[in-house]
Order: sequence, then structure tokens, then C-alpha cells
Amino acid sequence: MAKEIWKPGNMLYPLPVVMVSVANGNGKNNIITLAWVGTVCSEPPMVSVSVRPERYSYGILKETGEFVINLVTKDLTFATDYCGVKSGRDVDKFREMGLTALPGENVKAPLIGESPVNIECSVREIKPLGSHDMFIADVLAVHADKKYMDGNHKFHLDKADPIVYSHGTYFCCGEELGTFGYSVRKKG
Repeated sequence: MAKEIWKPGNMLYPLPVVMVSVANGNGKNNIITLAWVGTVCSEPPMVSVSVRPERYSYGILKETGEFVINLVTKDLTFATDYCGVKSGRDVDKFREMGLTALPGENVKAPLIGESPVNIECSVREIKPLGSHDMFIADVLAVHADKKYMDGNHKFHLDKADPIVYSHGTYFCCGEELGTFGYSVRKKG
């Protein structure tokens, strides 16, 4: 197997792509698209988002210490891309993309109504790391769209057609290949 050696870089692809919503101290909402987002801890529930300091939302995140991670779907791909390439300094992304800003339970940052899952977050720590600063945050609440719940109260995100990001391209998630632990389950 021939391999090619590349300079060091991040090759952890595909990544979840999300729209992160914020609101400044004056109540002006904004959305930033991020793919550098991850789970930090399950108990207590914590996440991270990494943002370049020159981004408009960076100052709002630092000022308020609050944000909402909004999972995105195939239907939200255009808005996801737009919110990643346009600056909130210049445009109202909620208005331009026809997105619904809903109030959160614990934060002033809005939820995106069209998102199947909204995760309210409060910043615990900011770690300057180079090109990006990592905002490590506690999860305060999770909102899940009821239309993706089944009769047993199980959430089916796959029915929303979630998307991922890889090297500048958005992809819709594919078919189920197995469930956790299937490789060691007894065949019966």
C-alpha cells in the first residue's frame, strides 16, 4: 500500500458542521458556521467550539459567554454555507436566510427554529491555541424537535438528513452501518 506523506494538518474528516447562534449585549443576533466543534465530556455535559479571533462572533462569544449549537440538515445546507461566508458585521443572517430566532431557556442567544437540535451553552473556559481559540462550555439544555421522536420517545436525527463537512464540501450522512457494540454481539 503506497502512502503519500503530507505536511502536518488536520485530517479528522468528515466533521459535524453546525450553526452557532449568539446575541450581543444589545440583543443583536448572529450566526456563525463552524466545523471545529466537539464533545468534551459527558459528565458534566460539555462541548467545545473553536473560533478565529478575527471573526465577528468571536467578540460576542467572549463578551457574553453564551451560545447555542444548532445542528444542521440537508434543508439547511444553503443557510449553513451562507452563514459561514457572510459576516454579521454586514448582514442580518436570520433575516437574509429566513431563519426563526427562538428564545432559549437559559441563555440570551437564540435557537434556530429550523434546526432539529439546539444545544444551549455557557462558556467555562477560553483556551488560546494559535489560529483559533477554543471555547469550552457547559451544556445547559438540549432542545429536540418533536417531529423526529418516535412512539418510544427515541430521537431519530437520521430522519432530518444531517450533514457533515469535509475539505470544503458538505455531505449528507448516509446509511446506517451498525449500532454500538454490534461487532461483539452474540449471533443468535
